[in-house]
Amino acid sequence: MSSNSNGTTRIAIVTGASSGIGLHTVLGLVRAGMRVVMVGRDRARTEAARRFVRAHSDPDGIDIVVADFSRLAEVYRAADEILSVADRIDVLVNNAGLMSRHYRFSFDGFELTFAVNHLAPFLLTCLLLDRLKASAPARIINVASEAHRGHRLNFSDLARPQDWGTLKAYGRSKLCNILFTRELAMRLDSSGVVATCLHPGFVATSIGQRGGPTELAWRLMKPFMKRPEEGAKTSLFLATVSDPQPFHGGYVVGKTLARADPAALDGRVARRLWDESTRLTGL
Repeated sequence: MSSNSNGTTRIAIVTGASSGIGLHTVLGLVRAGMRVVMVGRDRARTEAARRFVRAHSDPDGIDIVVADFSRLAEVYRAADEILSVADRIDVLVNNAGLMSRHYRFSFDGFELTFAVNHLAPFLLTCLLLDRLKASAPARIINVASEAHRGHRLNFSDLARPQDWGTLKAYGRSKLCNILFTRELAMRLDSSGVVATCLHPGFVATSIGQRGGPTELAWRLMKPFMKRPEEGAKTSLFLATVSDPQPFHGGYVVGKTLARADPAALDGRVARRLWDESTRLTGL
């Protein structure tokens, strides 16, 4: 097992762990010697993913937590479960995400892509933050995307946008991931917790398979995309690199810092998004 300087086993939390990039992130972390808590939406799929990881790695040290991230109450419950099974948190990988084909709302009344891709990881991170700080040095890794480029946030209809579209909603949610990371990193300065976000590459997962023209385009592009195990490499790099400090607050592509879209670099927007997210999640 991977240990800290005091000899305790390092513990990682990975969301969206039942398939794709998340599953291969778990596998890589377990192979690196960490104990991992897998967070997934469906119990049967998450259990199957745990069996897959056990079959390809050390069978010990894998817990699961089941939560539907379209319900904020389930995020609160998941945080409680994680805190009960993980006495320390060395790495949090916010990987869960979706691309909705239709304009749908979460259980709490927010646009579904925004709710799952931004509000849920924002809330989970905030609920686990004290444990992360107590476990420092620790790392928070948010899976964003190059899809954020060219998008802007409209705070007058942030959670229920008037000009909705599948790719537009997804791009805005990924912009939120980067803005959240930057504001989080500023708030974590000198805490010993490093916050980073990344683009995993264009990966052949099931996220774009939701029917209609989006799925058709996704299937046509799939042969040219990365495999999920390749898409997990940047998350694994940031989780295991000996010195993560140079990446604090940064946007990483491959193993290097990249410049995000100018809209993702606006500190005032990042602060406003944090405040609005705090209000919407009831923190």
